[in-house]
Amino acid sequence: MEIYRVGGAVRDELLGRQVADHDYVVVGATPQEMIAQGFKPVGKDFPVFLHPKTHAEYALARTERKTAPGYHGFAFHAAPEVTLEEDLARRDLTINALACAADGTLIDPYGGQADLAAKVLRHVSPAFAEDPVRILRLVRFAARFADFSVAPETLALMRGMVVAGEVDHLVPERVWQEFAKGLMEDKPSRMIVLLRDCGALVRLLPELDRLFGVPQRADYHPEIDAGIHSLMVLDQAARLGYALPVRWAALLHDLGKATTPENILPRHHGHEERGLGLVAEVCARLKVPTDCRDLALMTAKHHGNMRRAERGCDSALRPETILSILEQTDALRRPERFAQLLQACECDHRGRLGMEERPYPAGKIWQKALAAAKAVDAGAIAAAASDPAEIALRVRAARVAAVEGSLETA
Repeated sequence: MEIYRVGGAVRDELLGRQVADHDYVVVGATPQEMIAQGFKPVGKDFPVFLHPKTHAEYALARTERKTAPGYHGFAFHAAPEVTLEEDLARRDLTINALACAADGTLIDPYGGQADLAAKVLRHVSPAFAEDPVRILRLVRFAARFADFSVAPETLALMRGMVVAGEVDHLVPERVWQEFAKGLMEDKPSRMIVLLRDCGALVRLLPELDRLFGVPQRADYHPEIDAGIHSLMVLDQAARLGYALPVRWAALLHDLGKATTPENILPRHHGHEERGLGLVAEVCARLKVPTDCRDLALMTAKHHGNMRRAERGCDSALRPETILSILEQTDALRRPERFAQLLQACECDHRGRLGMEERPYPAGKIWQKALAAAKAVDAGAIAAAASDPAEIALRVRAARVAAVEGSLETA
């Protein structure tokens, strides 16, 4: 029995990155031998075991064979005669097909170390084309390693997979799982760019794909279309370290611009309302978690109005309208979610060339307005009211006055 550390842990050590988890491959063992040594079996499709003390995963060396379309269509073979090189051959990228022996010897049969040095994402073998999840994994790694390029032959293979319909077999849960991981990387826009380059974006997120080529207003930049702007907004959310719901909302906030009538371009009047149905459709199709869905819908609907809280801007919001938005977004009861809405809108504000460090004064104005509205003592107003039917009106009037006062001191 021989045990090797494999995959991402070896890769990240070579890159000098922090290693989160260690995975191991066991060569020359049977399931019975593993169990006899105290390992706990957990694998459903192939033999995987948890170490009795560290609980790290130890998998028996295995090969795999394509049996049907999609990523479930595989037959696995794990046996003592399967070699380490055969096990590494089934991995997606050369930089992940690395192993380290107990004595520290590096095993690199497919050139992963050279590709790390050259900063290239390259498939290990033509078997890459058998599993559509590998497209999602590759673009996720591209979002993590922003200075790595994709080997031309690998990109060509990905395009062939899309044409062959492999991507159409991906289930929503797995697409969202990989999307969510990619969105949390340092440069998530690269994931979207590569999906579009290989043709997979129009299959997975056609609503977003349609934004590319849609012109923006002239005061943006002529080379920045609605799709590129959305990617810039997403990267702002990553740069500022915001949570997954904010990044998802940033990516989808402008979907309605793809439905703008041609006769009013490059303006996009009403795109917020038009985008709501598209955002809801995407989130339902991918089975997006509730917190991400709700914030994406809220951002799509309100991002155009949020900047209008600033005094002196064209069509500045009245105090009554500001309170209405606070009520519609349930900000008084859920201020933490409203704070995420402001974060997404801040990213929209900064997602333009040369404006990454631009202040976002509207955020402080909304925070002050919310604090003022929350400070109104609804209980005292209710106790002082002679007619219960007037309580709601009096509370609202007091909140409007409080919001107005906050605007005067903003």
